[in-house]
Amino acid sequence: MLSLNHLDIRYGDKHLFKDLSIQVHDGNRIGLLGVNGAGKSTLLKIMAGVNACDDGVLNRSRHFTVAYLPQEPSALVSGKTLYQEAESAFAELLLLQKEADSIHEELAIVDHDSEEFGRMLERQGEIQHRLEGSGIYTMQARIEKVLLGLGFQQEDMQRQASSFSGGWIMRLMLAKMLLAAPSLLLLDEPTNHLDLTSLTWLEEFLRSYNGAMVIISHDRMFLDQVTTRTWELSLGKLSVYKGNYSYYEKERVERKAIEKAAYDNQQAHIKQTMRFVERFRAKSTKAKQVQSRVKQLEKLDLLELGDENRQIRFSFPPAPASGRDVLQTEKLCKSFDGKVIFRDVSFQFQRGDKVAMVGVNGAGKSTLLKIISGEIPADSGMVKLGHNVILTYFGQHQAQELAPSLTALETLALSVKDMTITRIRSLLGAFLFRGEEVDKKVSVLSGGEKSRLALAKMIATPANCMLLDEPTNHLDMSSQEVLQEAMAQYDGFVLVVSHNRYFLDSFVNKVVEVKDGRIAVYEGNISDYLRKIQKDASGADTTEKEKKTLSSTQKTGSTGSPSSRKEQRQQAAQERQELNRKFGPWKKKAQEAEQQVEKLEEQKTELEAQLADPDLYQDQQAWTSTSAEYDECVRRIERWYEKWETAQGKLEELGNL
Repeated sequence: MLSLNHLDIRYGDKHLFKDLSIQVHDGNRIGLLGVNGAGKSTLLKIMAGVNACDDGVLNRSRHFTVAYLPQEPSALVSGKTLYQEAESAFAELLLLQKEADSIHEELAIVDHDSEEFGRMLERQGEIQHRLEGSGIYTMQARIEKVLLGLGFQQEDMQRQASSFSGGWIMRLMLAKMLLAAPSLLLLDEPTNHLDLTSLTWLEEFLRSYNGAMVIISHDRMFLDQVTTRTWELSLGKLSVYKGNYSYYEKERVERKAIEKAAYDNQQAHIKQTMRFVERFRAKSTKAKQVQSRVKQLEKLDLLELGDENRQIRFSFPPAPASGRDVLQTEKLCKSFDGKVIFRDVSFQFQRGDKVAMVGVNGAGKSTLLKIISGEIPADSGMVKLGHNVILTYFGQHQAQELAPSLTALETLALSVKDMTITRIRSLLGAFLFRGEEVDKKVSVLSGGEKSRLALAKMIATPANCMLLDEPTNHLDMSSQEVLQEAMAQYDGFVLVVSHNRYFLDSFVNKVVEVKDGRIAVYEGNISDYLRKIQKDASGADTTEKEKKTLSSTQKTGSTGSPSSRKEQRQQAAQERQELNRKFGPWKKKAQEAEQQVEKLEEQKTELEAQLADPDLYQDQQAWTSTSAEYDECVRRIERWYEKWETAQGKLEELGNL
């Protein structure tokens, strides 16, 4: 268990945390919410021990381990390969294994009657006990499962880890945490650098994770899938909701209504009391009552309302009229360093289309957007914009490309020279830069503030063709929802790259999938697309041959001729034979694996009983032989378990066909 007790942090007049106390228990799955600047990341850093706090504030149980994934990657300078870096998650176990091997060698030369021999035997037993339940014997399979699940390829395993980009370094850091399997995972925006495939894998992994977790994420669908409890930070206080994000959203409306009623009642009471004080302050006969009322007000615990109005409020400028055909590409090709990113990409979209572009990281989504926007050239092919199409582009790293020496006001003023200062201030106000905040330097802005400023810069000029690359990164939930609404009402063409499923579902009507250097266009939103590819992956689509067979069977039916019914029986028999042919070998393998595991488990129990016998340690040769036999038995059990899982997985896969 981990706890924070009476955490109190103030910056000037602002309370970041006000006497905050929380506890995390085994198995808790918590989503941490709050507007940008509420202190979510700071709270995670304090829980992780990265940021210091007063003595006695942070407490954790002796064996309660914590791992923290920051929002931005740190530099990786090790000379290790990707696999070696992931393997370092097992560093403690590998050292124990090395120590066990060393003790095993030393036991052969140490006097069996010495105290040192007894101590070494005891230590070897402790190590063996820890290694047995650690899963170290399946380490390689676990490492590959996690790395491949997070999007790495088999050929990446021997690449230098430091050669990967920042987004992939974040995936590696996440992989090491998942492999280390701490008691508590602290994840700050873990989905920011994941594509849809890796995001889906991570959801499945975390749903089956045995430890506790606290997750900051602006992907509400991810939170709904993974968390079962929600914390909300607001005005330095933390509210607890016993459900996922959807539950929180409904419960919060009810709580806010109750809080507003209590706040209004208190304000009415204060006004009434102040009127009494002002009215009778000068009357000596009422002096005692006036003083009593003043003391009541001083003792009053003033209620506060969350700053509900501090969210983005804007709509895109009306899109200038354009021709029916907005965007067309013909046989676009692009390669980097001899590697083909995509080839022969051709599509055509029309006015009013709102298109999501999806694909694994590295598939070429951002590159394709940059070619369309004119940021980089294609190797061959053509991009054609329709009549009167005015294009604007928001790049994935647009926020990082802002000039750090400029203020928010100067940044916008330089990009929209025909806009008055009053209008610029109004636009910045819509993106939460109010009062003196417009004079903040870009260099001191948070990631969310930079993203909002970059978005404000993009929408300042009217356009009818918008290209957006991950526009929701670092935007909080309320900001995303308002941007969603603006996108839904926008009457121009939109092409957006994003992994945020809930955000996309509300307004896109087409999906472009970039895969293996080519593209495919799907009608519908992201949910429609995911259902389609899931159906294709599970083999649920009926082939044309099966359709014809089914149609023929339906036409004859039970009213057909005797010869038709005979043919149907023969066909059914053939289908049963085909099923037996498919299932039989895998059933046999599963049964064999079960039998072997059962047999080996019995052998393991017998060997454990022998190893528990103190007399065994008096005979070094017998002990060495029994210990080696036990180790081999454990390894064989692990191998047969893997074979059983493979066979069962294949049977389930065939059952879905």
